[in-house]
Amino acid sequence: MKNRLLLFILTAALIIPQSARAQEKASASSASIQIPTVTKQGLDNRAKILEKYLESKDSPLAPYSKEFVLDADKYNLDWRLVAAISGVESTFGQAIPAYSYNGWGWGVYGDNVIRFKSWPDGIDTVSQGLRQRYMDQLGGKDIYRIGAMYASSPAWANHVNFYLDNIDSFIANNPENTLSLSL
Repeated sequence: MKNRLLLFILTAALIIPQSARAQEKASASSASIQIPTVTKQGLDNRAKILEKYLESKDSPLAPYSKEFVLDADKYNLDWRLVAAISGVESTFGQAIPAYSYNGWGWGVYGDNVIRFKSWPDGIDTVSQGLRQRYMDQLGGKDIYRIGAMYASSPAWANHVNFYLDNIDSFIANNPENTLSLSL
């Protein structure tokens, strides 16, 4: 809990712009899945943080961290969510159906496999699908509601939350990835 509070303070002060903080505060009570956005200077430290985290997991997804963050912003998702799902579904892209670039179990049922043309294609498709289908159309406002529709395992949402928390712990334990100060 102490690490999460420290993470929140660091995030609010360093990587979330002022207008986004107001939006986050307005929606905090809704338990929705979203953490904005891009700063005036461009992409904030989230991509760097996610890249270092995924590298620590030996993930082939690490070079695509910027795509995770940009698509999260594009579809108004928590920037950690799609990466966390890949942790549950494929050990961050390490165990996937052959030639599929599908680290999310997206449309994988028995011998049926949806194949993406690249990791960025998969990241975008899954991000868009989570927002449009599971959240907007089906009303999934938190990871537990999404999990009830997305996965057959009732423990899926807990596993995704584990990786969301694991990313938070990584941030708290590696502050050099989050602090960006200029004089």
